[in-house]
Amino acid sequence: MKRNITVLVLLLLAISLVIPVFAQDDVTLRWRTRPDNQAEIDVYTEASETIDAAWDGVALVYEPGGSESASYQDVLVTEVEAGTAPDVFWIPGTDVARFAEAGLILNLADMAAMSEDFSADDFYAGPMGFLTTPLEGMEGDALWGIPRDVSAFAVYYNADLFDEAGLDYPETGWNWDEFAVAAEEISSLGDEIVGFGMNAWWANWGYFVNAAGASFFNEDYTSCALDNDATVAGLNQAKALFDNNWAVPWGSDAEGPFLAGNVGMFLNGRWATPGTIANADFNWNVASLPVGPSGEQTNWLFWGAYVVNARTEHPEEAWDLVQRLTSLEIQEQVANLGANIPSRSTDEALELFLNTLPDSGVDNQAFVDGTTASDVRTEAPLFFGNWSAIDAAYAEGVSAVFNGEQTAEEFASTICDIVAPEFAMMGE
Repeated sequence: MKRNITVLVLLLLAISLVIPVFAQDDVTLRWRTRPDNQAEIDVYTEASETIDAAWDGVALVYEPGGSESASYQDVLVTEVEAGTAPDVFWIPGTDVARFAEAGLILNLADMAAMSEDFSADDFYAGPMGFLTTPLEGMEGDALWGIPRDVSAFAVYYNADLFDEAGLDYPETGWNWDEFAVAAEEISSLGDEIVGFGMNAWWANWGYFVNAAGASFFNEDYTSCALDNDATVAGLNQAKALFDNNWAVPWGSDAEGPFLAGNVGMFLNGRWATPGTIANADFNWNVASLPVGPSGEQTNWLFWGAYVVNARTEHPEEAWDLVQRLTSLEIQEQVANLGANIPSRSTDEALELFLNTLPDSGVDNQAFVDGTTASDVRTEAPLFFGNWSAIDAAYAEGVSAVFNGEQTAEEFASTICDIVAPEFAMMGE
């Protein structure tokens, strides 16, 4: 009898030890972004902890990714194929097609259709248009992810240099003639002072081409569309800045000289705002981009998306995480850092953004105007072409123009033939 009681006690003790283990056996989800600095890491860590605390049955592990270059995406590709990638991760908008075509991310359309709280109409139409593009031959709807954030270009300007040159500050609607005058007058202030700076990547020279009335691609993104006079006009406008020594040389980092107070105008996105606040020891602000020959207010809509690893063991929970990460509450936490704009285009989200950085004096409206300009070009993933190869060819040709190795006319007359082999229907 005593022996039976002892066995029963031991059995109950064993059960009591096992029960908590099962109760604490949460689903663990790993997720990753590509932060630019520690402050951004801290914001995403806090967002992860906020979601984790409110989510029973799920434990989150946030992993900040390294490298601001394409190697971040390349590492993810390798990890997905090896089965070691996070359940949810952020990728730039230009890479969505690459990951979808390779079968590296889930199509979330069916789960989204069953989600009462999800509506694609709550987000900017440009990114959502690409995220809902089906692959060739695919039946049914597509949803490759949800945009985490958006950004637009603005002209960061040194108000002290404008004052010294006797110039009015740039205002919405200013044009290329006024922009060129400002670049020339500011450049005349001293040997180390130049009027303008931009870094050497596709969106910067692309602004000039777009504002002149050209475009990187045709309407359905299946071929090059730079073989025209507008491309020539846009490249020549930018080239004149370098030829006249009114700009930081093409290929040199322009942000450092701007932050040092030696550049009058600097073309960059919202992501540059925190660094400018922290490091610029002069009066500055931002303005809308000048209007070019197209006559329209032109800008880029940059974006990235949270996507779900095609090999996740917890697809429903991962989809839930993507929704939570793009909720207005979390987007507010991220937007308050000052580096981007909520991807939601609702009135609530816009009002939230306009109230960020209240003590900085930064004209947030200039960035909102950039996202809603009459001619906004959305950063595009190519479902029918090899963007990496096309970008490299475009960049080589543009650099040759700016460095005097070929004319803008020669670039426009040859570039589409050069990149034509890189445009192909999926699967060919």
